[in-house]
Amino acid sequence: VQLQASGGGSVQAGGSLRLSCAASGITSGYYAIGWLRQAPGKEREGVSCASGIDGSTYYAESVKGRFTISRDNAKNTVSLQMNNLKPEDTAVYYCAIRVRWSHLGVPDLCTVKGMHYWGKGTLVTVSS
Repeated sequence: VQLQASGGGSVQAGGSLRLSCAASGITSGYYAIGWLRQAPGKEREGVSCASGIDGSTYYAESVKGRFTISRDNAKNTVSLQMNNLKPEDTAVYYCAIRVRWSHLGVPDLCTVKGMHYWGKGTLVTVSS
């Protein structure tokens, strides 16, 4: 399984960016897909993920109302529309996917331990 992410960059506070990720090598669907991020000196955290089964979504409290995740199961793609960006959103954003079944819900899968495969990170820098 490989994940190819794109769309990072630099933007001023209040601006928008869209991240996209395409997964290849998926043979029988996936259970969760989404985005995690890691800011300098901090642990990697879940930003937003979506279930591959029922479409349910998870958003970190810090991004609710500003970020929107969308996925296309047929194409194995996921995007993250990020609006009203803040300097604290500055981080390396990672696309990730879980392909094996879990009894856990999306919020618990949107974690470092919950995901199986990772793309190379893409840097998002928000200046004030």
